[in-house]
Amino acid sequence: MPLFTQNKRIERLNSTAELFSKYPHVMEHAKQFASKSPEPVDPKELLYIQQREFAATTPADNSVSILGSDDATTCHLVVLRHTGSGATCLAHCDGSSTQTEIPLIVNAVTSRSYPAKDGRLELHLVGGFQDDGKISHSLSLSILTAFQNQKEDIHLETCCITVHISHVNNTSRHLSVCLCTGVNVKSAHVFPATLACRGPGEELRSARTFTGGQMVEAYDSSRELVKIGPCRWTPNDDMSFWLSQDDETILEYLSTSPNAEPPHFIQHIKSTIRFLLDHPTADALFPGGQPQFYRRSEDGGWKRISQQ
Repeated sequence: MPLFTQNKRIERLNSTAELFSKYPHVMEHAKQFASKSPEPVDPKELLYIQQREFAATTPADNSVSILGSDDATTCHLVVLRHTGSGATCLAHCDGSSTQTEIPLIVNAVTSRSYPAKDGRLELHLVGGFQDDGKISHSLSLSILTAFQNQKEDIHLETCCITVHISHVNNTSRHLSVCLCTGVNVKSAHVFPATLACRGPGEELRSARTFTGGQMVEAYDSSRELVKIGPCRWTPNDDMSFWLSQDDETILEYLSTSPNAEPPHFIQHIKSTIRFLLDHPTADALFPGGQPQFYRRSEDGGWKRISQQ
């Protein structure tokens, strides 16, 4: 079924520039979104979504009020919400398997929306910039096409992607201005955010993605539990090579956007590599091949609990 904007069907697109040209109000809304100051998020309300993860929940959730993610340089953050049920999903997509990931996002919302009779699916896209390799542009177009291929009617509310969320720095390079986004599942507010917490299990979840893990659902909303794994990877001592390299080398070879990465990128990569060297296989992290589960604790953090 079609993708809509202001109740008008969006025709098949050949570029993001065509989208903004045909539907100028989409561009204006993108500029307005990008101009907003980031809002700080209370870690006690946040469920952080890492790259190649998605999570969905409803306003009835007592553990999560805000879904959030960051570091969307060439990556895109996808927020889909049903206005009737309030069911909301946030995904961090990097183009690894867009055509199979978008149906997962749609199902995560629709499966939590019945028996709601009224309402519609509303889509918010944030991320990307004018990178030299046009990785962002390709992902933007792939995501839009994937949503157009879904059987459900989907209404595009925010499209702050690629061209119109870039700014030019003093080296004449285009950089992303919207790296981080949050959505309040209670109020439906979608906003540029500042996230101070990336847990639980930040290094483990990063290691899963670094070693090729595909898109995965990170949260069981029926039990209000963060779920990690089980993951699998093989020993690779050669990774220690990267710990002795300078920042420029790491950016050149381990980033899709070396000129646009946030300040913590290098430390994040090295921390992930150290974690993998300390855990040559993931077997001991998942006793009996079972996932790790985390529940919101009384102090507002996430606490690992026994196997469920």
